[in-house]
Amino acid sequence: MLLVVLTVSTLVHLYSTEYMSEDPHVARFISYLSLFTFFMLVLVTANNFVSLFLGWEGVGLCSYLLISFWFTRIQANKAAIKAMVVNRVSDLFFTVGILAIYFTFQTVEFNTVFGLAPFFLNDSTTILFGYNISPLTLITFLLFLGAMGKSAQIGLHT
Repeated sequence: MLLVVLTVSTLVHLYSTEYMSEDPHVARFISYLSLFTFFMLVLVTANNFVSLFLGWEGVGLCSYLLISFWFTRIQANKAAIKAMVVNRVSDLFFTVGILAIYFTFQTVEFNTVFGLAPFFLNDSTTILFGYNISPLTLITFLLFLGAMGKSAQIGLHT
């Protein structure tokens, strides 16, 4: 994933530098783009859910900054606000999912969680809205809702 992120980022930086060459604020745009790349690298190199979340948050922040780059345009500001609201809602689900992982496994490290997960398949259930749900199903559902919100935010870029 590092190779993919760095290759795509390099191509985007090269294209953006040429495309934005006439813009008086090209340095600000490239700095936002570089910060986006940094947080993508944090995201793909994370070895625990907290580091993943920090990268996730950074990507969301940079998305907001890039969407609202031309802040004098009303539509850009509206799109940036929509993206931030969607990001906050999805972050709520993602955060609750990480908390559920911590309370279930007593850790947030990927290797430990994935190693212990088979032992929790049929271990216990949690009652949620009158339904018996296994902790792994609940965690998966919460992380899925968080990821869907981030995907919706990406759709707001257009």
